[in-house]
Amino acid sequence: MKGETMLEVKDLVVRYGDIRAVKGISFHVQRGEILALVGANGAGKTTTLRAISGMLPYEGSVGLNGRDLRGLTPDRILRLGLSHVPEGRGIFGGLTVMENLKLGAWIRRDRAARDLDFEMVMDIFPRLRERAGQLAGTLSGGEQQMLALGRARMSDASILLLDEPSMGLAPKLVQEVFSVLRKLNAQGATILLVEQNANMALRLAHRACLLETGNLVLEGTGAELLANPRVREAYLGAV
Repeated sequence: MKGETMLEVKDLVVRYGDIRAVKGISFHVQRGEILALVGANGAGKTTTLRAISGMLPYEGSVGLNGRDLRGLTPDRILRLGLSHVPEGRGIFGGLTVMENLKLGAWIRRDRAARDLDFEMVMDIFPRLRERAGQLAGTLSGGEQQMLALGRARMSDASILLLDEPSMGLAPKLVQEVFSVLRKLNAQGATILLVEQNANMALRLAHRACLLETGNLVLEGTGAELLANPRVREAYLGAV
């Protein structure tokens, strides 16, 4: 049901040795929404995603659809419905576009539904259909990002964690990626988005959290953070 809490993070602390990179933050993501985590480099955004998806140890709790994720491996968390698209895309350059997409669906046994999702992904990303037999490593940066998003969608995850999907892309391609995120959300995808382009992220997101040096310092709707003078001056280049 849209509006119910899907992902709940409570008192999350992540340490690198003696350094606390994330300092006890709490937030939640509702089913069907886009929640953006924004902030400067080093604020703890990527670390937060990596902890949620089981890639880093942490203190506190993370729950997905009421299930405690503490101690679970990343592949188990994926099977529970959480797919993480890391910064840098993480595609397999020596495999074809088609093979990368098939790998995204490796945990699924529902062949008919999987085939339907494949066609949906190809409709959302028509360039992937054109390049289905092409090696992923030969794609442009924008096409590789589309492939990473398409592969995540093929897992049939209930929530997507996206880390800097616009990184390294030309402005026109950034617009295209954010258009795709709107389409995925309109089709029911719940998204937790980490994005340094605060202006684009806040315009896209239903709600947003601002992280600074591992602390959650502001929370509200995307529109509220866009209008906040502190956010505008520090992150949007406006006063």
